[in-house]
Formats: sequence, structure tokens, C-alpha cells
Amino acid sequence: MTTMLNLREFFRAGHAPTLWASFLYFAFSCGIWVINGAMAPFISESFQLTPTQKGVMLSIPIFAGALMRFPLGLLAQYIGRKNATLVEMGGIALAMAFGYFMVESYTDLLAMGVLLGIAGASFGVALSLGAGSFPVRYKGLAMGLVGAGNVGTAACALLAPMLAQAWGWQSVYAFALGAILVPMVVMVVYAQEPPDLDKHASLREHAACLFEKDGWAFSLIYAVTFGGFIGLTTFLPSYFYDQFGVSKTQAGQLTMLAAFMGAALRIFGGWLSDHWGGVNTLTVVLATTTVSLLLCGLAEQSLTLTMLLFLVCFAALGAGNGALFQLVPLRWPLTTAVAGSMIGELGALGGGLIPNAMGLSKQYLGTYLWGFVLFAACAALMLVLLRVMQIRWTRTWAERGGRARSA
Repeated sequence: MTTMLNLREFFRAGHAPTLWASFLYFAFSCGIWVINGAMAPFISESFQLTPTQKGVMLSIPIFAGALMRFPLGLLAQYIGRKNATLVEMGGIALAMAFGYFMVESYTDLLAMGVLLGIAGASFGVALSLGAGSFPVRYKGLAMGLVGAGNVGTAACALLAPMLAQAWGWQSVYAFALGAILVPMVVMVVYAQEPPDLDKHASLREHAACLFEKDGWAFSLIYAVTFGGFIGLTTFLPSYFYDQFGVSKTQAGQLTMLAAFMGAALRIFGGWLSDHWGGVNTLTVVLATTTVSLLLCGLAEQSLTLTMLLFLVCFAALGAGNGALFQLVPLRWPLTTAVAGSMIGELGALGGGLIPNAMGLSKQYLGTYLWGFVLFAACAALMLVLLRVMQIRWTRTWAERGGRARSA
């Protein structure tokens, strides 16, 4: 009963329709962003790709999406976050048309990867728009709910292989073109621009996080949490198909389970961080990620054990994404959209390294193990960085453990 009352209080504290419109926009964008990863077994078979070529094909949408995040966040500061989402979704629709009508070679496929990056740019704007009307004490939960739009990657991993099997992989772009119209209509009808924006700030003030150690520290940690989530989600269909010999649709189903776990735990990570603190939550997340990744690499002969370890890993990564973005609005309360987009941009670049590292490890060392080892080492380094930085954070803008300071 108390939980229900708390939820009612939470939804009354902000504009719930904007929250759900932002969630839907982010979910569809995330799904489309990883569409080539979900169809990778089909695409690889069609173009006879090597492991390295496959890694490049999978990483380009991630890199492109990361690089587009900050410009979209900056645009949102001047035309409004709602308007920026509509501009972006229009670009996604055009990209899907290109994919359906124009992709005929590996070079075209790489160009399509760049266009898929448009969908990956949605992150900072979606979170800032959805959580913008909620008070500080609820920011973590609000951002966790919007960020759970990562579940779109799970839906894509499940549906895209089924559609590709039935209609051909290129037709999936046409289905995605129709699908993106749904969040566009919802955004127009239900969303409102939140008031948490300093319209008189200069460009330098908007981009201040680019020149601060905190911004770079957040970005590096996010390169492990979200970079790991999106990089592994993109890579896993190929990994399950190549390593364990499952069917293309089964590879998508297994990836869906892992991605769904990561998306669902993002909400929990935001909620837990509101109560326990983002720093405390991230400490557990990074330690769990390090261990589970090492074990994933060592368990490559057992599909069952590998799947269980990926569920643990994705649960930690998802909770970490929610935890980190509980801290962002505490550190940059008036420029959350730009700060979130910059951190999302640099952080997502980490995800683009994963398919490349895995492809190179497989092609030149004969195993994916060293790709996992590299990623685990990065998680361990970020744990050390977090413990060093949190000393200053909790003396200046956050309470002990990373909770919001009292007004």
C-alpha cells in the first residue's frame, strides 16, 4: 500500500505523459539503433563477412550515434527538447527508407550504419525531457524509467530476426520506418516542454561539462556501463550464432533475454540510487561487471553457463546506467540535456570498441576470450576511478554515497 502511495506521489510530482512519451521515443530509437546487430547473422551470410568486417559493420552505428548525441543535446537547448525529438525521428524515417531502397553492397551497409547513428543520438534528450518536470528527489527514478527504453534493443533482438526470416532482412528497415511514426504521434499529442532549462546561458555555460574533470569521469564510467550494454547487445546475436551454433532466431531470443534484463534493471538502479546513493550503487555495479565478464570469457564452451553469466552482467550494466544518470542532474541541474548528451556521446563510444575487439580477438587469436578480458580490465579501472573521484563529489555537490543533497 505504501509503495502504491509513493508511486502516486511520484507521478503527481511531474508530468507523467511526457515521461511516458519520452520512454516510447527512446525505446523505438534504441531498437532501430541496433537493428543491424539483430540482423547480423543474415547480413553476414548475405555478404560473406569476415569476423573483422562484421565487427566494423556492428561498431559504426554505435560510433555514429555517440558522435551525434552532443549536437542533438545542444540543439535541444535552443529549439526545445520536444522539437529536437521530432527532428530526430524524421531523420530516422529517412534513414530507414535509405536502408530499404539503397543498400546493395558492403559499402552501402557501412553507410547505412552511419545513418543508424541518428537513432542512437536520442539518449540525453530523452532522459532530460522525460525527467525534466520531476523534482530532484525523484530524478533517479524518472531517468531510470525513461532509460528503461533500452528495452527497445531487446524487442529488436527478438522481432528483427523473425521478420528477416519471413520477409528478408532488408524489409525489416521498412517495418522500422512504419514503427517510428508511433512515437512521433505520441510525442506531438502528449509531451510538454519541461521548465528546467536556463535559456539565458551562453554556449560556454551549456557546454561547461566538456571542460570539467567530473564530465570526463562520468563519461569514462558510462563507457563501461552503457557502452558495455549497447556493445554487447549489438554483438551477442553474432556471438551466439557463431560460437554455439544456435539458429539465427534463437540467437535473437537469447540476446533479447539479456537486453531485457539490462533495460529492466535500469529502473531499479535509478530507484536504488535515489535511496542508497549513485556512488554506492556504481561501486557494486563495476565490481560485478568485472567478475562476470571474466567468467563469460572463460565459459565459452557452455551455452547455459554463458547465458546465466550474461544475465548477471547485463543486470549490473543496466543498474549502473540508472545509477550514473541519477548523479548527472545533481551535478548539472540546469544543463542536464547537454551534460547528459555529452556523457552519453563519449560513453557510447566505448560500446563501439566491443564488436571490433571481439572480431579482432576471434580472427587473429582464435577465441573471443581476450575481448572479454579487455572489457573486464576497463571495468576494473573505472571502479578505481570512481572511488578516487567520489571523495570530492561527496564534499561538494552530493551527500555521502551519492544521494541528493537536501534543499
